[in-house]
Amino acid sequence: MADEKLIRNVIDTLWPQFTKALCVEGGICLGCEQCVVKNIEGTKAILDAGAERIGSSLGSIPSDRNIAKFIDHTQLKADTTEEDIKELCSEADENGFASVCINPCWVPLCAELLKESEAKVCTVIGFPLGATSTESKVYEVQIAKEQGAVEFDMVANIGLLKSKKYRDVFDDIKAVVDTVAPDVVKVIIETALLTDEEKIEACVLAKEAGAHFVKTSTGFSKAGATVHDVELMKRVVGEDVEVKASGGVKDFETAVEMIKAGATRIGASAGIAIIYGGKGATEY
Repeated sequence: MADEKLIRNVIDTLWPQFTKALCVEGGICLGCEQCVVKNIEGTKAILDAGAERIGSSLGSIPSDRNIAKFIDHTQLKADTTEEDIKELCSEADENGFASVCINPCWVPLCAELLKESEAKVCTVIGFPLGATSTESKVYEVQIAKEQGAVEFDMVANIGLLKSKKYRDVFDDIKAVVDTVAPDVVKVIIETALLTDEEKIEACVLAKEAGAHFVKTSTGFSKAGATVHDVELMKRVVGEDVEVKASGGVKDFETAVEMIKAGATRIGASAGIAIIYGGKGATEY
């Protein structure tokens, strides 16, 4: 039930624990007792079962170009041309990116260009402000699905969230999720505009509404992803929902830090720079 009581219960459970000491990984300890340091019996059981090593970070850590599978190769600028989109799709196919993330008008072209590729077509909904009506978002996502998109990054209504209109925010997200089910919906909560408590609220609402991911940023606000926000979001949504770090991720090292914090997807227009260590694809 997405109401104020639910939100307050989650906040009352999680919020006080953010004042605790930092854990050995450099993140925030929430006292969950599940890490290799706190959960001694669990760690021993894994070792007894034959494991030689145990990773203690939240996410699996890629190396070199294997990080491409974590990346939504993104081009959302207003002045993007058809040639830009063709190049984006070519790069996604050749390098094994998870998807291309593009504005809705480019969905038919990307669907055609990537029909034989493992790279998915992802588009944005209610972008970049999230302040369109629920009816508009539903229509937009329905058309995008019909035209070939299979993943949808929708912007939550930030103004309603900050107004504590929790039911309206929940209904907005759920309407989009239900329209394209079982396809993947990622909810952009625009962390730069929220307090930590509001980030928790947004993540709870997205999870309760059936979203598959919570996402940090549009990349069009005053700041992007931070390790703190990714860690916080992952702690709130748990294992049932994934986290996408987006906004300002421009190099391999930053992408890895986001994955260590709990992100399983990275939204970046600098995908080529990330996987090639900052060098252009034409240099390889």
